[in-house]
Amino acid sequence: MKIDGVELREVALPLVSPFRTSLGTQHEREALLVRVVSGEVEGWGECAAEDEPTYSPEYLAGAADLIRRFVLPALAPHGLDPAAVGPALRHLRGHVMAKAAVETAVLDCWLRAHRVSLAQHLGGVRRRVRVGVSVGITETVDALLDTVDKHLTAGYARIKLKIEPGWDLEPVRAVRETFGSGVMLTVDANTAYTPADLRHLAQLDAYGLAMIEQPFAPGDLRSHAALAARLDTPVCLDESITSARDAAEAIRAGACSIINIKPGRVGGYLEARRVHDVAEANGVPVWCGGMLETGLGRAANLALAGLPGFTLPGDISATERYYHRDITRPFVLDGGELPVPEGPGIGVTPDPEALKSCTTSAEWIPLSP
Repeated sequence: MKIDGVELREVALPLVSPFRTSLGTQHEREALLVRVVSGEVEGWGECAAEDEPTYSPEYLAGAADLIRRFVLPALAPHGLDPAAVGPALRHLRGHVMAKAAVETAVLDCWLRAHRVSLAQHLGGVRRRVRVGVSVGITETVDALLDTVDKHLTAGYARIKLKIEPGWDLEPVRAVRETFGSGVMLTVDANTAYTPADLRHLAQLDAYGLAMIEQPFAPGDLRSHAALAARLDTPVCLDESITSARDAAEAIRAGACSIINIKPGRVGGYLEARRVHDVAEANGVPVWCGGMLETGLGRAANLALAGLPGFTLPGDISATERYYHRDITRPFVLDGGELPVPEGPGIGVTPDPEALKSCTTSAEWIPLSP
């Protein structure tokens, strides 16, 4: 099957409330969507990169430029073959989020043509998955407690608190004392600490956390291993894991006992499955992280989270957590769970009116003469 063309579409969705982490504050989600068309079938992918290169070196404008100038010319000779995307782009260094968006769109189109769901293709075993919610840094501890209370009332299976130096022990203590030991509580530092903070971070052991996520720089496996050896609390890696090879190296180094798999960060859902397989073979549980995705990315993440090794609630919150209006049908929390889409491909498509209302630019790039 040939690829007739690819559309690059940029959208901007206002967030329900600002989302602050140690990396900065977001007020809206700017996203790059990739639509692949082959005959009567189309597939969608969403680039996980943010508008600024803070979480990773990639950023949306750069991703669009890379796809336009380098990815699509390299992909065109191979047609609609998801297995060919990785090898066809291997000569392009880095830019895993841009590559992942294109691979996902090709995979979605191919699966729709064959009437197979992404969950089936990846090997999912669950029709519903438990999900948690990520809580950003707030102005006051009281505001944090109000936010956590709202999410627990909604039924989320796990609460993750964003932390940074100066906002860690006090908010964690307040949440634990207010809501009790029965709440699954985790923290995420987004690389905000240095090895000099190891003794300080060790104090988090007192609060019965399910994990502490990525306190140090992505390449600093040694410090993560030192912290893991000192803590009873499991150490989880996020930014450090960009491939199955990274996962194997981190596990061998003793740098983590849990892995957060973000498909965009590791280069797509096929590599995400390989990371899952490496972790499962080593007895390391995994969970699916989030990047404030639209419904397109959320649907695909749910398919991934249905694999057997995803035993911990992921950051795949309900639509209303982030958006008043998404570009797809809303995902609604039910008993702390979300359903895995069962339709062909990622199982959802954009609502044309909603998509039009949030589009900031769109470009059609033909690939076939």
